[in-house]
Amino acid sequence: MEPTPSIERAYAQARDRYATLGVDTERALARLDEIAISMHCWQGDDVRGFEQPDRPLTGGISATGDYPGRARTADELRADVDLAMAVIPGPKRFNLHASYLEAARPVERTDIGPEHFQRWVDWARDRRIGLDFNPTLFSHPKSDGGATLSHPDPAIRRYWIDHCRASRLVSAHFGAALGTRSVMNTWIPDGSKDLPYDRFGPRQRLVEALDQVMATPLPRQHHRDAVEGKLFGLGVEAYTVGSQELYLAYATRKNLMICLDAGHYHPTEAVSDKISSVIGFVDGVLLHVSRPVRWDSDHVVVLDDETQAIAHELVRGDVLDRVAIALDFFDASINRVAAWVIGTRNVRRALLRALLEPGAQLAALEARRDFTARLALLEEQKSLPWGAVWDHYCERSGVPVGMAWLDTVRAYERRVLGERDAA
Repeated sequence: MEPTPSIERAYAQARDRYATLGVDTERALARLDEIAISMHCWQGDDVRGFEQPDRPLTGGISATGDYPGRARTADELRADVDLAMAVIPGPKRFNLHASYLEAARPVERTDIGPEHFQRWVDWARDRRIGLDFNPTLFSHPKSDGGATLSHPDPAIRRYWIDHCRASRLVSAHFGAALGTRSVMNTWIPDGSKDLPYDRFGPRQRLVEALDQVMATPLPRQHHRDAVEGKLFGLGVEAYTVGSQELYLAYATRKNLMICLDAGHYHPTEAVSDKISSVIGFVDGVLLHVSRPVRWDSDHVVVLDDETQAIAHELVRGDVLDRVAIALDFFDASINRVAAWVIGTRNVRRALLRALLEPGAQLAALEARRDFTARLALLEEQKSLPWGAVWDHYCERSGVPVGMAWLDTVRAYERRVLGERDAA
């Protein structure tokens, strides 16, 4: 792609402007190109998966909207992801749920293995990207009672323990086959719609079940375990077994990663404030970047204050190497491919802005306790020409600048997505 003179002139001016504050834009862009964002399978098909795509969603999972073009097969989903990745700059990964397996006949979730994901591995290898994984503990007859790993029935509990064990082996296979470790995140829908009498019992069973799931050590260079808590969900408004407090304590004791999901807290809480509190005590942090509206409604990520604050914390704390960044939203009311593009580009925009912050100057002012100048510079840097740096980054990454990516997505919608509903 030939450089656009106007974009290059704007970048040269921005580069010089940042240099006056001690910021090297080329160094920032080089660091940005080392940060992979894990895109999520469930945006493309409304969390249906390919196990039994017509099975109803349960466990508090709900994708709202009926925009045409939902992926119906794994091949369609891969094609959609390819299109999205082609207009997003920077390194990407892909995050799979166990229910996105490919098999000639039905497979019990306890029996999944690497062979059921081989086409995903081949696809990822061809694109030189890594895969991440999640056991699927929802939308299944054995999860309909609102309990899985905490279920009082030992047989049902055993089923989900065996599923999670099998999932860990799939995750480790991803890491070994692709040469980049897979992060496996465990989330369960367990809880109660109304006030329970016994809060202790389910949590004790959950911990005991997790102990059995994690009992077999796996190579760290191939696989890492994360656990994800939640404040509440649909159908479990009164009591969530896998709370943030429980999982934080468990991850600390077992040296696991803790998943911080931007939508899983009270509206007055912020994930950006939690990162520095927890990262020193766990094996790392998995971030699920999402956008809650009123509650955990998993809207497409926008470049809002909290998304930017999360990126700032990662850069200011120099913890990018201890954090895995993933997306978690599913919006069926708009073009699903566009949702991936908007969300992923916004997370990378936030990371770029954080990397362009005059951190050395801000740290020096804070060390001198010159809080007046610190506040002045924090506000002044918000209007620095980061947009010119972003445009330059997109162009040199070979992806569309500005809104031009939407033309590509619209053409794909007319040519491919529209035909799916017509078929």
